[in-house]
Amino acid sequence: MTIRDPTTDSRSRTPQTDAAASVAPAARETAAVSSDDHALDRQLEAVLMVADEPQGLVHLATAVGRPIAEVAASVARLVADFDGLRSADGTKTVRRGFELREIAGGWRIYVRATHDELVTDFVLTQNPSRLSQAALETLAVIAYKQPISRGQVASIRAVNVDSVVRTLLGRGLVTEAFTDSETGAINYATTDLLLTQLGINSLDELPHLSPLLDGGTDGFEDLL
Repeated sequence: MTIRDPTTDSRSRTPQTDAAASVAPAARETAAVSSDDHALDRQLEAVLMVADEPQGLVHLATAVGRPIAEVAASVARLVADFDGLRSADGTKTVRRGFELREIAGGWRIYVRATHDELVTDFVLTQNPSRLSQAALETLAVIAYKQPISRGQVASIRAVNVDSVVRTLLGRGLVTEAFTDSETGAINYATTDLLLTQLGINSLDELPHLSPLLDGGTDGFEDLL
C-alpha cells in the first residue's frame, strides 16, 4: 500500500465525497453480491494495494480481464467497504485506516488524512533505515531533473524505479508535483526535507554535475 504523503507519501488530501456514486450509482442499491463479485473485489484490492499511481477503470478492467461496468461496481463496493459503510454482502464494516480515493481520473489507496501525523512520524523518525544505493541514485536524478516522471527516471537509470520512488515518497524526500494532462504521468520533485537533510538552502547549492560526468553533461540531457 502506498503511504505519500508514505508520500509521507505527502500527497494532497481531499475528503472523499460520495466516491462510490461517481463510479456506479446502482451498485450501492444492489444487496446481493455473487461469489464471483467477491473474487473481483479481492483482485482489485490486491492490485490497488501495490499501485504507485491512480488507476483508471479501463486499466483496472484490463488487469483483471473483466468488463468495465463490473469493475466500476466493484470499485464502488470497495469504497463503501473501506469507509465502513458496508461490505460486499451488505453488512456494515469497520472504517479502515486507509481509503480508496479517485484522483486525476483514476483510483488509488491512500492513508486517511486523520492518520497523516502518525504515519509521518513513523516513516521519518521511527523507521530511519538508510537509503539503498538505488534510492540514492534515483533521488539524485529527481533532484537534478525535476519535475520528472518515473518513466523518465527509469530511462536515465535503465532500470525499473517503481519501488524506489515509492520509498522516496514514503520518506518524504520527494513529492508528486503534478500530473501531465496529456500522458497522465505523475511528475515528481524534491521536498524541503531533502534540503534540510543535505544542509542546503536551495537546489542551486547542489554540486555541478559536469566535473562528475565523462564529457561533461553530454548524454545526460539527451536521455530525456
